[in-house]
Amino acid sequence: MGSAERDGQAGDAVGGGRSPDDVGARGRSMDAESARWVRELTADGEVFEEASSRLHALLLRIAYAELNRRGSRHGITGPELDDIAHQAAADALLSITRKIGAFRGDSRFTTWAYKFVMNEVSTKLGRHFWRTSGERLEPEQWERLPDRLGLDPARQSEARELVDALREAVEEELTDRQRRVFTALAVNGVDAEMLAAELGTNRNALYKTMFDARRKLRARLAANGHLPLTTVRRS
Repeated sequence: MGSAERDGQAGDAVGGGRSPDDVGARGRSMDAESARWVRELTADGEVFEEASSRLHALLLRIAYAELNRRGSRHGITGPELDDIAHQAAADALLSITRKIGAFRGDSRFTTWAYKFVMNEVSTKLGRHFWRTSGERLEPEQWERLPDRLGLDPARQSEARELVDALREAVEEELTDRQRRVFTALAVNGVDAEMLAAELGTNRNALYKTMFDARRKLRARLAANGHLPLTTVRRS
């Protein structure tokens, strides 16, 4: 990709093209390292390629660090983790080079770039869990649902009846979106931030969906005698 094409893409990102005076003015307000990144990532040939290579290595280290930090939540290891890290770094690099014209120097360039790769990590983790978790619940997952919903039947026979009733309620009472969000968060333990990134929404909207789903399930269970009505009023 030549500098003219990258300049055009960057201009699109900020609503117009960039003049040499604009680049120079921004460069004078940046720290030296940030100005160097901008200068080299808007250059041609070997200068651009070398800067891109250095930036990709930096983004890859950040992606691995974030994946390792979240390791207890996603449980991904080996080649799968490597694949997500490399995809996140590559896509972040592409976004940064396309949007370099939007960098105004208000922060260090590396801080600005950090946000791109963090967003890519969250998005790709969300997609991974969305693909692999699905909506189908295994028998042992159904058995854990009453505890996760705060339902506490007294006897084993009641527990089995409650699980059967809950399974039916999930299938019949929830909308497709509520069922998918409920399954991802309540059953499979998908991180809310990852799921929000994949769905193009925010955590508050997800929690509202979960609240509505839980209320529907409790109302259905109470109506069929599996819960006292006071439980529904308090939820």
